[in-house]
Amino acid sequence: MKGDAGQIEGKVVFALANESRHPCYDEMAHHYFARMHVAVAPKCNINCNYCNIKYDCVTESRPGVVSKVLTPQEAYAKVRSTLASLPQLTVVGIAGPGDPLANPRETFETFGLLSEGLPELQLCLSTNGLKLPDYSEDIVRHRIAHVTVTVNAVDPQIGAEVYRGVFFRGKAYRGRDAAELLLHNQLEGIRRIAERGVKVKVNSVLIPGVNDSHLIKVTEAVKVAGAFSHNIMPLILSTGSVYEKEGRKEPAPSLTLQVQARSEAVMPVMRHCRQCRADAVGLIGDDLGVKTENALAREYNPAAREELLIRLDRTAAERKRREANPGEQGERGSMRIAVATRGGGQVNVHFGHAREFLVYEVSGQGQKLLGVRRIQAYCNGKAECGEADKEAILDETVALLQDCSIVLCAAIGPGPAERLARAGLTALVRKGEIGKLLEQCAKYHRFFTSISRSPSEFCPSAAQQR
Repeated sequence: MKGDAGQIEGKVVFALANESRHPCYDEMAHHYFARMHVAVAPKCNINCNYCNIKYDCVTESRPGVVSKVLTPQEAYAKVRSTLASLPQLTVVGIAGPGDPLANPRETFETFGLLSEGLPELQLCLSTNGLKLPDYSEDIVRHRIAHVTVTVNAVDPQIGAEVYRGVFFRGKAYRGRDAAELLLHNQLEGIRRIAERGVKVKVNSVLIPGVNDSHLIKVTEAVKVAGAFSHNIMPLILSTGSVYEKEGRKEPAPSLTLQVQARSEAVMPVMRHCRQCRADAVGLIGDDLGVKTENALAREYNPAAREELLIRLDRTAAERKRREANPGEQGERGSMRIAVATRGGGQVNVHFGHAREFLVYEVSGQGQKLLGVRRIQAYCNGKAECGEADKEAILDETVALLQDCSIVLCAAIGPGPAERLARAGLTALVRKGEIGKLLEQCAKYHRFFTSISRSPSEFCPSAAQQR
């Protein structure tokens, strides 16, 4: 299979650009297809007030964090070995730990090796966009079909509150001048690569009191420039960052949902983002990390892999069809359900072991993913790493899920279940495919709202579903 790009009326057509197999670009794909970030780009050319790059914390999960920076040759070897043990891997990207385009030699050498040696993989790049206009042709030439650009403002005055400075073509810029240069290059770069057929997703960090009311302008501007999707991510306070020292707060889930809803009226909004590490590997929500390094060596079988991918295509398409046509499922009213999962589209993790919950809006008319709530996921969270206070974590979890009615999980202890109940949340212990369990709960929604009984009496157990 060739990975070459064709040309039609000035626009590049990528033979392998398949959003339905890209877990970051397609919500359904993230349940079935894996991605891998290779950390070959340590240098960065901008200073963000929310960022503080660390290389050595294996328990921290946020952009800019890696355990080891690789050479292009090491990265290629790691991808090849991972592909043998993780055949559902479809996308390889470079997202840091600095900015890929601030490390052009390492970045494009890596992409060159991958394009030549593993042309069946889709290639992806994540950048702050400062040097995107300079490298737009290199991106096309290396058949990088998907690019994510982080744009936090389109007003230089607001941008100056986000960025301390940028370094561009041998010169340092500060304040408004820095923001003006960066924002201009971001939009110009998006326009150039979108015109050549590259699929562009824009990431934005939601910063309360800075850009929360401004992000709708960002959505409008990047859509005009050629982006097709907007991912609005809640601020993560990194230890040692300017924002942490200033005492800024992360946005409440309700604010994130409000901002996302405004932008969704303009263009599609990504809601399943996990704000991954720059060396993430595996299904979104189920990072393998060092497990891939300890896996037994296997021989890569392209034919067997393609057979698996075709089966996954069919499974994802059938689930998408079923969820788009729910049929008669009861009342039109809706409720929010939090799902404990480690990925794979399954309710498959104990409440106490969950590091994240997917929150869905569910009604008789269907189900919609609203977003991801991370629980005790960062070393610099509200509770400390290691022997953290369990009550503090439980209180934090309840607060983050307080807008939900039901928590679906594979198991839960009596103490946490009682604590959820006191807060008005019902814990349902179920295992299985998320979509099917949500459908089952939606069928009985009228009972939840009209009869004063426990939802667990109505939402079928695993045995009842058989």
